[in-house]
Amino acid sequence: MSVLLLTGCASQFTRLTPLQQPRNASTQYPVEVAFNSKQQSLRWESIQPYVLVNGQPSALRHVALVQNRWEGFVSVPPGVNTVEYRFKFDYKYNAVAKGPTSGTALSPIYKLTIVDQ
Repeated sequence: MSVLLLTGCASQFTRLTPLQQPRNASTQYPVEVAFNSKQQSLRWESIQPYVLVNGQPSALRHVALVQNRWEGFVSVPPGVNTVEYRFKFDYKYNAVAKGPTSGTALSPIYKLTIVDQ
């Protein structure tokens, strides 16, 4: 598992996706992440999570009944064996004298390897 603690907003990402997955016919591969923050002013209900592949965002969905976990899919075309991706969480937080302010947290870049069976 990879963990990154970003200073300033104290956000922590825990990648819950295996480093390797077997190739499948759908070319869609599941990814999952846990996101935590010690930022007390963060508005949890405002979180909009994404997985970024080649800079292109795909929305993640909240995992039912599990706090602070999101899942989605990355597309890996046939013939491609590795893909790099990262998670991006856009959110609002309460700023003194400003009201709700936008913020973003980015995970490190991860690599997914697709293995032929």
